[in-house]
Amino acid sequence: MPKDFPRARRVADQIQRELPELIRQEVKDPRVGMLTITEVEVNRDMEFAKVYFTTLGGDAEHAACLQGLQRASGFLRSQLSHRMQLRTVPKLTFVYDRSVERGIELTQLIETAVAEDARHPKDE
Repeated sequence: MPKDFPRARRVADQIQRELPELIRQEVKDPRVGMLTITEVEVNRDMEFAKVYFTTLGGDAEHAACLQGLQRASGFLRSQLSHRMQLRTVPKLTFVYDRSVERGIELTQLIETAVAEDARHPKDE
């Protein structure tokens, strides 16, 4: 049975609250635009944090935003260390979250299937 690590979860929640504000106020990279932090996962020894984000736009914008975030990760980590009361702040790894896009695709497929089903007479 896997152990539950509530401290790592609390740290992840705090990082998820702090990062959007830091990115909006402190990061001056033009590649990093409007984004949403969807989830943060911190491993149990709190050395690494995987930050999932999503943006509006195409693949080129996602890639550019990812590059900007990776470039600013050290700066964001140092800013988090000033805001959080931790001995060590986890190293940040940014990952583009495709779950929102996938959800939109699935919703469109369901709507298409329902519309197609409505066009056909009911089988009895």
